[in-house]
Amino acid sequence: MPSTSMILQALPVLVAVSSAYSFDPLQHLAGIAPYFEPSDPPLDPAPPQGCNVTRAAYLVRHAAIYANDFDYEEYIEPFLQKLNTSQRYQNVSWSSSPSLSFLSTWKSPISESEQEMLTKVGQLEAFQLGFDVENRYLRFRQPAKVWTSTAERTVKSAKSFIDGLVMNANETMLVEVSEADEEAADSLTPYQGCPAYSSSRGSKQSQVFLDIYTKPILSRFRAEIPNFNWTEDDIVGMQELCGYETVIRGSSPFCSLSLFTPDEWLGFEYMNDIMYHHNTGYGNPISGVLGWPWVNATSQLLFSNATGNATQDLYVSFTHRELPPTVLVALGLFNNSDFSGANNVNATMPSNMMNPARLWRSSHILPFLTNVAIEKMECDSYGFQDEESTTGEYYRVLVNRSPQLLPGCVDGPGYSCSRSGFEGLLAERAEMFSGYGEKCGVDYKNSTDVLGIFA
Repeated sequence: MPSTSMILQALPVLVAVSSAYSFDPLQHLAGIAPYFEPSDPPLDPAPPQGCNVTRAAYLVRHAAIYANDFDYEEYIEPFLQKLNTSQRYQNVSWSSSPSLSFLSTWKSPISESEQEMLTKVGQLEAFQLGFDVENRYLRFRQPAKVWTSTAERTVKSAKSFIDGLVMNANETMLVEVSEADEEAADSLTPYQGCPAYSSSRGSKQSQVFLDIYTKPILSRFRAEIPNFNWTEDDIVGMQELCGYETVIRGSSPFCSLSLFTPDEWLGFEYMNDIMYHHNTGYGNPISGVLGWPWVNATSQLLFSNATGNATQDLYVSFTHRELPPTVLVALGLFNNSDFSGANNVNATMPSNMMNPARLWRSSHILPFLTNVAIEKMECDSYGFQDEESTTGEYYRVLVNRSPQLLPGCVDGPGYSCSRSGFEGLLAERAEMFSGYGEKCGVDYKNSTDVLGIFA
């Protein structure tokens, strides 16, 4: 039996183990989270034993910007205007609150002219992603082309990516793809030309949870600083500033856990998860339709043999935050209702309470620079050989470097999907999501259902 002295000696170790909880708000900021790789699920991102990646296609969201115009105008700017007034007239005693005292002198890093512009941190992260992709596929040929939508932030992200990817950037052409509505499915912004898509969808549902999670915060702030006209939108704006200021200055006092607790950050994240679920996720019937053209076009490139349409080993496209989640829906990934025996996905994202077990987490799905990759692999792996051939063709999807399990198709090494299985899955998804023009209800001429930019 251990002595009392032995127990006392071990106590500090036990205390350290039991108090190891840590929390990083930057990994719970939904669409304004700085780029990170969440390992969700924690599968090995390296090619499985016996496998070599022979071709890959990437869809990448632009890197970090100073501020999204909606976020700034709806939440951040109104808060800044009130804050500036309080600082100018010194009519608020910020020093009376330890957690809010920094607001007596804090200055915003964002100006109206800088909205939507790429930050220096964003440029560096895009460069780093290019470098990482190059090192992942050392045997790949330098791509002749990289594609991007025409917004300045996507173009600059793509240019920085190319600089990190290749030695001679002038040998890789950057192809700018129009964001005009009439491009329909033949663009990297197909939601622009889809009348059935509304950018405001999800606001009503997320507002319900916004009211719930901000209520105790407002009560606390009003008690500490009673003569500042606190609103729900101020809370959202302050939490958004945590992300935006970090990708501009490198850190932010708004990220302090003494200002917002971990539970309050999780509330902010879930509020955004609800919005994205109904806007570009499973809660919007048009989501898969918007993502399908990219899935279909890139899959056909990956299927192509050496004499087919594919002329590159690597296909990379840059877009905005709306497209990657719709691609994930088209592929059936991050579906809360998987394995439930039912398809009532909206019930899995209630507006009046958090679902902590959800798969749909916007912080994991669409941080700045989020990337969705489909890899084609040739495998000679133990347990996956047949009598006809010692090698096989397999496919897998990675989201921010985390391998994902395609629904109903995990028959390959490392839970990858065989070619026949992948073709079957795509046939099922085509049945569900093809027909962009009809399902979007386009009201203009010369619409197309096909993404043809890679031809």
